[in-house]
Amino acid sequence: MERKYVLAINPGSTSTKVSLFEENKELTTFKIDHRKEELDNYKRIADQYDYRLNLIKDWLHSENIDGGSLKAVVGRGGLLRPMPGGTYIVSDFMIEDLKVGIQGEHASNLGGMLAKGLADLENIPSFIVDPVAVDEFHEVARISGLNEISRKSLIHALNIKAVAHRRANEVNRDLEDMNLLVAHLGGGISIAPIENGKMIDVNNAKEMGPFSPDRTGGLPMGDIVKICYSGKYTLDEMKLKVQGEGGLFSYLGTMDGREVEDRINKGDNYSKLIYDAMAYQIGKEIGAYSTVLNGEVDNIILTGGLAYSSYLMEKIKEMVEFIAEVIVYPGEDEMDALNKGALRVINGNEEAKIYETEVDING
Repeated sequence: MERKYVLAINPGSTSTKVSLFEENKELTTFKIDHRKEELDNYKRIADQYDYRLNLIKDWLHSENIDGGSLKAVVGRGGLLRPMPGGTYIVSDFMIEDLKVGIQGEHASNLGGMLAKGLADLENIPSFIVDPVAVDEFHEVARISGLNEISRKSLIHALNIKAVAHRRANEVNRDLEDMNLLVAHLGGGISIAPIENGKMIDVNNAKEMGPFSPDRTGGLPMGDIVKICYSGKYTLDEMKLKVQGEGGLFSYLGTMDGREVEDRINKGDNYSKLIYDAMAYQIGKEIGAYSTVLNGEVDNIILTGGLAYSSYLMEKIKEMVEFIAEVIVYPGEDEMDALNKGALRVINGNEEAKIYETEVDING
């Protein structure tokens, strides 16, 4: 049997998405939903491995997909040690870090585990691609302003790298020879300057940069300190205020940009002010990061779910298109990004990285 398919796996908190590709064509995709009462049986994320693996096997069987037709399996990267971007072979060392949750517990930690578990049955390669732990910072970018705190690279790396590769292919250039500014605009917002293919800085989408649909972004520090010590809120309540109930939700009671635009179209001036403010902060952040590249920017790329908003895109373009041509790639196709990352290695366009040779194993 000819091995011609790549299987992509993206584990989420309550589902596992699987997609089958033949080269760049997605043949089929399916979301396997997991009932809360099932997941409650497992104390840790890694304990869900056999449960989810068997459900994927059942899906493959139901779709009449023979394991002998697979040439590789690729999974979503998890919270691993800080690492350069790229496509990685899933090694035993990586699996151990995923099992223990070296940087935290998250469903994506299962991605590499499931990929290797299925691939090993067929003696074919297993990969992960550009996990959130990608860290390509210049050392100067780590300095926060307070000795006890370092700035961290926590980033929507999979989509940001995918659209960067897409643009490089469109203009027939090597990504390593380009400087780009990429703004991932979703529930969280990551804005990254890419210098010669590397994401050398980024706002931490959880706690810095522009406000987003449900996150506050950076805030006036003095006022935050006062609120934290006001006695009105617990630690958990404050965490929720800045990530989950911040941003658009804090002002407008919704996280849905489409609903905000509908209010604006009906004459709601307050909604317009808040939406304009989010666009303003995004544009301002893009402008700030253009200085990291010394103004030498080939393109600005706007991507993610909010990039479907023509209103928001036009507002941002008005602020930043003097820096470089603005390209809009709406949405975030994680499965396609995983497949393309695997294909770059399979087709010889990129060399696969080995996790334990790229990270600080003593860190």
